[in-house]
Amino acid sequence: MEKQDFVARTKQLSATVENLSDKISNEEQTKNALIMPFFMNLGYNIFDPTEFIPEFTADVGIKKGERVDYAIQLNNSIAMLVEAKELGSDLNNHSSQLHRYFNVTDAKFSILTNGDEYRFFTDLDKPNIMDSNPFLTIHVSNIKDNQINELFKFVKDNFDSDKISSTASDLKYVSQISIFFTQQIVNPSDDFVRIVLNEIGYEGQKNARVLDEFRPMVGRGIQALINERVNERLSHALDSTKTAEEPTSVVVNIDDNNVDEAIKNEIVTTSEELEVYTIAKAVLRNTLKTSRVFYRDNKAYFNVLIDNNIRKWVLRAFFNSVHSWVILNDGNNTKIEFDNPVDLLNFSDKIIAVAQQYV
Repeated sequence: MEKQDFVARTKQLSATVENLSDKISNEEQTKNALIMPFFMNLGYNIFDPTEFIPEFTADVGIKKGERVDYAIQLNNSIAMLVEAKELGSDLNNHSSQLHRYFNVTDAKFSILTNGDEYRFFTDLDKPNIMDSNPFLTIHVSNIKDNQINELFKFVKDNFDSDKISSTASDLKYVSQISIFFTQQIVNPSDDFVRIVLNEIGYEGQKNARVLDEFRPMVGRGIQALINERVNERLSHALDSTKTAEEPTSVVVNIDDNNVDEAIKNEIVTTSEELEVYTIAKAVLRNTLKTSRVFYRDNKAYFNVLIDNNIRKWVLRAFFNSVHSWVILNDGNNTKIEFDNPVDLLNFSDKIIAVAQQYV
């Protein structure tokens, strides 16, 4: 299978999940409309019961005849187990059946899915015992390019369990490293603060008082570095957009009877406002499709809204010579002041909470 074709079909499947999200109401519909097409896209013959085995049964301890939804068999050996749940289901606490089957089959990988979210498991911690945590999690409705690359390794023609296991180890530990640094930003550990103090040449005692004094500085230092890198990338993206498109993007409601007045009051959308818009899209990328996020500028403030509908505004940004702030459409008109638009990343959870009402 050509990778270009796989990428195109995966993105089509992503759109299908989005379009059917409010039309599927049970597990069987989820299987037929989403899960089986997912594995068809991976090149497996879902109509061949010797390859794609529905209601796979094995004797597991005292639970005789227990079934898992699907097993994929390659070269007369079970390669993958699949447990399916209804679209929208919370997949937490649903992997116990896969754990039991993993131990008594040749399967090297197991997948827990609700038709949109797919969690991939293997046995990195202990041989032949399924890990408690997945090494890869994807949401088809919002799948990233790097995740498509990982998914391509599960295509039937490409399937190599040893290579995938090696990749799984990298994915798992990179994820854990990311979690570790996230924790150090929020609340740096004593050991981490000591490492930083050693590296920067601090020669004083590193007792509890000193560690408490430097702890917030270490967190702010990491956050400042991240903000700087994000800001550089956003600025680069904005600069690229300006050279490829019109220098500004302005939405102006013009009354045919008052064209001269509209031109006189022409609105100029600034780079700072566009940066707020870009950050909002990045923050909301896992909440709803970014194609639904719009902006609308006016003289008083800058709107970020959903579906280009002024009634569905998420935030309004205000800029003046003294300070800048946003107002959130959360029922309380929460005000967040910021020095740089990138600072809004620190309030991602609040922005996402507002957008949830439009999902």
